[in-house]
Amino acid sequence: MVAATALLIVSAPILVAVTLAIRLVQGTPVAFKQERSGLRARPFQILKFRSMVTAYDRWGALLPDRDRLTPFGSFLRRTSLDELPQLLNVLRGDMSLVGPRPLLLESVDRYTPEHARRHAMKPGITGWAQVNGRNELSWEEKFRHDVWYVDHCSFALDLRILALTAWTILSAEGISQPGQVTVGAPSRR
Repeated sequence: MVAATALLIVSAPILVAVTLAIRLVQGTPVAFKQERSGLRARPFQILKFRSMVTAYDRWGALLPDRDRLTPFGSFLRRTSLDELPQLLNVLRGDMSLVGPRPLLLESVDRYTPEHARRHAMKPGITGWAQVNGRNELSWEEKFRHDVWYVDHCSFALDLRILALTAWTILSAEGISQPGQVTVGAPSRR
């Protein structure tokens, strides 16, 4: 919690700048909230900067993600700045800095008992899967990395993941799978 507070203070100018830019470029709301699965698969509201606009086709159906992602939103995702509001989730106790990424609630019933072990700890802003391929990984690989982290978590490993996260963000590795702008839900097992 101390680290999250320090990061929030240090990143405050960036948070303000991104907030103003989103408001100017995309309008309001600036933040995006979504229910995700947390510790013991309990739901919580994750916070992110909004990277897409709400746009519908002529029949009233929401346009695909790739058509709604704004150029500024693409920049936010590429730099992971869209994740900064999750520091507030850490302060609220919903998340930690490091842990398995929180997934959509609708995915929970698709987990095998082995995959469900990822909920033995709080989800993180970054994690072992994020520094070992990020969104280029298959769902099976992500789950394997998440469960490995649950079995091997330590302060030293968390420091290593945080350092590798900085490198991953700076190198813009694994932002999305080829031809995709967002990550879909895991397939049914």
